[in-house]
This record gives sequence, C-alpha cells and structure tokens, in this order.
Amino acid sequence: MRSFAPLVCCVLVLAAIGPYTATGQATPTATAASGPEEPSIHAVYPDPVAGGDEGEFVVITVPAGTDIGQYAVTDGDGTAGVPNTTARGRVVLSMAPNRTRKLTDWPVVGLDGHLALANGGERIQLQRGNRTVDAVRYTDSVEGELGVINGSVVRWQSLGATDRPVIRAAGGEVRAFALPDASAAPIRPIRNADKRVFLAGYTLSSARVADALIAAQRRGATVRVLLEGEPVGSRTAAEASTLDRLAEAGVSVRVMTGPRARYRYHHAKYAVADGQAVVLTENWKPAGTGGNSSRGWGVVTAQPRVVDGLNQTFQSDTGWQDSERWKEYRQGRQFERAEPATGTYPTEFQAESVVVQRTDLLVTPDNAQGELVATIDDANDSIDVIQPTVGDWNSPLLRALRRAASRGVEVRLLLSDAWYVREENTQTAQRFREWADRNDAPLTAKVAAPDGRYEKIHAKGAVIDDKRAVVGSLNWNEQAATANREVVLVLHGSDAADYFGAVFDADWGAGGFDTPVGVIGALLGLLVVTGLAARRVSFET
Repeated sequence: MRSFAPLVCCVLVLAAIGPYTATGQATPTATAASGPEEPSIHAVYPDPVAGGDEGEFVVITVPAGTDIGQYAVTDGDGTAGVPNTTARGRVVLSMAPNRTRKLTDWPVVGLDGHLALANGGERIQLQRGNRTVDAVRYTDSVEGELGVINGSVVRWQSLGATDRPVIRAAGGEVRAFALPDASAAPIRPIRNADKRVFLAGYTLSSARVADALIAAQRRGATVRVLLEGEPVGSRTAAEASTLDRLAEAGVSVRVMTGPRARYRYHHAKYAVADGQAVVLTENWKPAGTGGNSSRGWGVVTAQPRVVDGLNQTFQSDTGWQDSERWKEYRQGRQFERAEPATGTYPTEFQAESVVVQRTDLLVTPDNAQGELVATIDDANDSIDVIQPTVGDWNSPLLRALRRAASRGVEVRLLLSDAWYVREENTQTAQRFREWADRNDAPLTAKVAAPDGRYEKIHAKGAVIDDKRAVVGSLNWNEQAATANREVVLVLHGSDAADYFGAVFDADWGAGGFDTPVGVIGALLGLLVVTGLAARRVSFET
C-alpha cells in the first residue's frame, strides 16, 4: 500500500452544473410552389436580455441574388415587410435594427410594419405575397439565447456561439511533446514569432510565457491574449500581476466573461505564432507549461489548415461582446494569494518530430464530442485514455468506452491522484473494474502513481489502435463537451500514437493508487476535524 503524505484540511468539491439545452419543435411548411431558390428561416431570437425585448429578430437563409423585398414575416397577429434589398447567406430581420446590430455580426435589415415575437412560443411564417414559403413553431424561449432550426427541432444556444466544422489537414510533420519533461517546446514558437502571436488559455501566470509575449511585441509582432474571466477557485494575485505587466507592455489582454458569455468556461489552451500553432492540455502557468508539476501532452504544428482554423476560432472568440479588456475587468477586484508550483522532475521524454497522415481540429461545443465518440466507436484493438477525472457514468464518451470494451477492444483508463479528485477517481476506477468483471470485458482503470516523475496528471488525451492520438484541453465530461470552449487535435498516424503511447505506458506502468475508498474518506475527515493544515489551495482544470 502506498504511504500517505499529509493532506490539507479543506476538501474542495468541484461541482459544475451542466448546460440547459431547451428544444422545441420546428414545423417547416412545404408548398408545391416553393423550391430551393426560396429563403428559409434559420433561427429566432425572441427574448433579448434588454428590457421590453428590444432587438428581437428572425434570421433567414437567403439564396444568392435574391430580392428579399418580396417577403414578409408574420406571427398571425402582426406582419412586417422586408424592404427591397438584394442579399445572400444569413440575414437578420428586425424591428429595431440599430439595437440588433449590437447583438450579431450578420447583416441586419430593418422591417416595416409590426412584429413582436412571443417569449412563450408561437408560429412564425415567412411569406411571399399570400404564400407561406417557410414556417417555424417554437415553444418557450430562453432569455438571451438564439433558437436555431435543426430539421424538426429548435435548439437554444448562446447568442454568438460558433458552429465550426471539423477541420481536416493533410499529412505532414508535427512536434509532439510531454510535460513536465519538455517545457521549452510550447514556448519556442512564441519566442521565434515576429508577425503574430494569438494565445488562448484558461489562465496565464507564467513569467516565462509573459517574457516571450512581451519580447514578441517588442519585435513588432501583433500579440493578443484571451483567457477565462471567472476561473474556478478565483484568479490569483500572481496571475493578475502577470496580466497587468502584459497590458502595460502593450499586449492586448482580454477575458471572456459577463452575462453575454457564450461558453461556461473558456478552457481552450493553444497559441498561433506566425505560421505555427501549439495545442496542449496544460495551462500557461508554472505548474503546466513551466514544467513544475503536471503531466501534460502537447503538439506544435505548421499544417496551414490547422493554423488557419485556430486563427479563425481565436478571432471569433475575441470579437464578441463577452470579451472584455483586462484593464476594465480588473477594476475593483480582489485576487487571492497562492504559491506557484516549484517542483523539479527528470526529463524522460524529449520533444520529437513525428509524421502524421492527417490532423483533425475539433472544438467544443461545436463538433468535438460527436467526432470523438465516432473515433472511439471505430476502434478495433485498443484505447488508452488519460484524464484528470471523468464525468457522469452515462456521458457519451464514457458510454463509448464501455461499448468498445463490450466488443473486445482493450481499454485502459488512467486518472489523476491529485488530492482534490483522488477519492472520486478511486471510486470511478473501481466502478469501471467492477463493470468489466460483470461483463467479462477487457477494460481496466486505475489512479496514477507519479513516483517522482511528475506531481499530478493533467493531460487529457487518448491513443487509439496505436494509429491515432487525441490531444487537447477537453476533460471528458458533459459540461466541457457541450458548454465550454475547448480545442482538441486528433493526430492520425502510428508515429504520433507511438510517442504518446510510450508516455502513457510509462505512466501506467509506474503503478496505481488502490487504497480503499473508505480509508481515504476517513483520513480526509480526520484532517478536517483536527485541522492539521490550512492553506490557500490552487488547482487546475
């Protein structure tokens, strides 16, 4: 049995409420005269946050070159006509166009007449003369959310949320690295950049990263940073000082926050530096990219489609109303003191250049969960998964793992032994093993034993069939997959799979933490009662 180090007296419970996704019925109206050349209703926005519902609108999809002045929108009580305008693509129709233009980047056209969308639901018709060319019925709306028509269903989502496709890049060479071993790898592209550096993260408190960003700014590069505005456990004084320093040096620093936030957390961890991109599992802090604590995985790539896709994601995420300048955000706020990670660890895995046949860029909540489930469902031989912790037993990714094991795929799940998830992870591993025993399935799970090679697991990845590697910021739980902004790469090719597979094997082979759950609970309770330690705790997500 593994010996215990003293645990802290306060037990942190991580509880995240999953997103509310409302659905309603969309009833498209087909007529003999209508055809593909007609506009159609794409979405409705009936319940703005503004008082009096000022700015509500309807979004239509317009075929190229269509004179939309022939059309009108009605709910049966009021009708509003569209002025003579030739348009294409997505067009927003509104009774208050000036207000609506502050809510959307789509072109806005003011309506003539009267139309008031009901928050409790109603039937909206798009008419040409006396003929209905499209119609949608929605039920109760959600304040501040856009109801997007998806076949026969209306899905409510945050206004401004993206709908990005999976980006698939042709093969090439990428640089794979592991942390804490190769802590120079994620910083090198920033240090070499002289045109642009766009850094996205959850938190940023590393002086080393800040130095690299400021140096790039002084070389004439455009340097921009986007972070989460309300990280779990609050922002530390050390990070606030780092961001102050960046802003004072002229670096654009913004945080995603406020009532207009499109995502529960901006949790993505990547950087675009000139023609390269870095995608990793770690935060831009000493514990992560600094190599002072966490086991992490990462990739540096120059594949143009991946770099362009990340650039587009960054521009979308910084350009919306939930992005606030750091200087305005920090006014009047207090920040907590916390000690930075200072551990040192041996270098076992150097960064390596590996050949990939293809790289897929996934983002949440747009496309990643479905794509990863399909990837797991496609596995034939083996799946190795490393996670700080995992979500609900019946979440799509965990169900996919059990499906794979049920058809004979060998599944290994390695979880973190960080003190704040140790008991939960021990229970989860035990449940997976018991399920495997009952179903005679080749699945095993355990909690990692770092053995001095790193402090805790923070990597979020997988190796599938020794042919594909998954690397990114996505924790395998439903909230992260459906409400957060996350970025993931799927690397196709045995070279990348071999690299990350070797890291996984080493961490798996180092042993597992199998102390009975009851013993852990008793010890934690003892520490709380006796107050053996008291300190500010900083943890990572």
